Amino acid sequence: METSFERAATPLEKAEDFIQNETQFHLGALTTERSHPKTRTLSQTLETDVAAGMRQLFSVDDDIPPVLKKTIASPEFAALETAIYKALSAGGRVSFSGCGATGRLSILLDAANKKFCRTSAEKLPNRAEFFRTLAAQTNAVMTGGDFALIRSVESFEDFISFGRKQFEQAGIGPNDVLVAISEGGETSSVIGTIFAAVDAGIPAFFLFNNPSDLMASRVERSRQVIEDERVTVVNLTTGPMAIAGSTRMQATTIELLVAGFAFETAVTKRLKETLTADEFAALGFEEKSPTEKAEAFDALLEAIRSNANVETAASYVEFETDVYRRGGRITYFARDYELDIFTDTTERSPTFKIPPFRSLDETEAPAPWAFVKDPLRSAKDAWIWLLGGVEPRCLEWTPDDYRAMGGTSAQILDPPKIGRAAVYRFPIGNEADPSRTEVSPNAAVAVLADAGTQIWGDAADEWFAAYEKGAEPFEQKIAFLVENTLAASACAGTGCGCSCDVEKRKTVEGARVFKFKAPMVATPLDVFAHIALKLALNNISSATMGKFGRLNGNWMAHVDATNKKLIDRSVRLVSEIAKVDYRTACVAIFEALDEMESWPLDRKKTISPAAYAVEKLTKKNA
Repeated sequence: METSFERAATPLEKAEDFIQNETQFHLGALTTERSHPKTRTLSQTLETDVAAGMRQLFSVDDDIPPVLKKTIASPEFAALETAIYKALSAGGRVSFSGCGATGRLSILLDAANKKFCRTSAEKLPNRAEFFRTLAAQTNAVMTGGDFALIRSVESFEDFISFGRKQFEQAGIGPNDVLVAISEGGETSSVIGTIFAAVDAGIPAFFLFNNPSDLMASRVERSRQVIEDERVTVVNLTTGPMAIAGSTRMQATTIELLVAGFAFETAVTKRLKETLTADEFAALGFEEKSPTEKAEAFDALLEAIRSNANVETAASYVEFETDVYRRGGRITYFARDYELDIFTDTTERSPTFKIPPFRSLDETEAPAPWAFVKDPLRSAKDAWIWLLGGVEPRCLEWTPDDYRAMGGTSAQILDPPKIGRAAVYRFPIGNEADPSRTEVSPNAAVAVLADAGTQIWGDAADEWFAAYEKGAEPFEQKIAFLVENTLAASACAGTGCGCSCDVEKRKTVEGARVFKFKAPMVATPLDVFAHIALKLALNNISSATMGKFGRLNGNWMAHVDATNKKLIDRSVRLVSEIAKVDYRTACVAIFEALDEMESWPLDRKKTISPAAYAVEKLTKKNA
């Protein structure tokens, strides 16, 4: 059915329709959409002192520990851990659902469990069947399917019906549990998965990062879920993000901690009742309570912002900014934490309006500034490895499907090509990719996290040989290492094969080394390694984009406008920067979107409607 928005013909009509009929997507009052006082001068600070800008960014993470500790002491967290344990014990599945950053988080949690089960089966081959079963007991439902891991699927998050259908298609068993995650608490597609779960009679948990009473009073779909007695709400409000509206930062960090700790507590209980004491010890992780893990997170936060780490981060920001300013490209080579690197890299596109990942079929599209490669595997095998050993879970919906769900006219007439075949056309494997070196400067960046495994020993030789081969065409070789100080403190010294040898090894290989140090407690899902990498990568990439001019203060001056939530954010951004009212800014956004339709692809992919609207309004009002 055609909506009033689709019937609107002119930019003015579309703006008026958005203002009058899409009030459920006017989200400026939400805490996650506000400007954080600690980073209001971020872009200006980065211009003069990158290290000071990094300290501003890292300081906002101080908002997380008090909320984390309060949450893990709550009855809601206890209920979440218990529900997960019951599902695992009864042979059910734990499904994580999300959209955008939380969709990628859902995939990460699922893949981390599958990776843990794979490595555990290698350590305990006589328990291989148990771990194969456990691996299959987690699932991820990302809005738009796993294709959205690469690129946002336009408008999908705006439909409750889409989320409901995705979750139903994933299969719902009587012993399952749903952990639905939405940074803002208003994402329609995620709410759709909750409706599907409670209608099927299975426990549903809703994790989000805005005050519940605020959400219930302003967004009807949120109120319906929050007030539903069948849904357990786990509120994780920490305050505004370091970058206004950029919920990939603090919001997703605390969501990873809470969901990860709850799952790890449940799975540890399951392991201890199944394995012998010797078998459990052989898995090599530390049994810690959520309270102890919260204290370990405090230690990690303190370490990650040490003077040495801040200087490392600032140096790396200067390096990448210089590459981009000179029209160059960065290619990350991943080993054990591909998904973390992939997530941060792909999320830069909608946040800062830079070219998204490009498939082999998109020869006319601009090449992405940054890309991720697995030097060991072909593209197809790399995708399967990335997802923990399963093929991408993609959508092959027909026009009839979109019509039945009330999709847009565009979706019905030309269904999005987001199936598995489309995913495999993104060359993230070891295939030659001349686009990564066709411009200068270019760099091959090996990103490595030492979570306690001996990443520099004999077992790593195959990967390093593959990296060296893949890096041959590049002008620069870079090693970005997040080193576990807990592992290093117990090492045997030079020659032991652990990360203490990195400087010697990489100097011999001719790479420039950027080293972070952080204490990473070993746990089943490697939550601390994922968090350490996330904190480093999120803050560095945000600072790089700020240094490059993609921020205004702490506002995403170049945010894209691919769905109604981002249209509203773009309007508020234009209003803030251009000093005009909401209606004027809204009209300017839709005028920009209309004008940009005729632009060449390379310009369309690198200039945001918000930035263009601000430019036009500034000139008009000069």
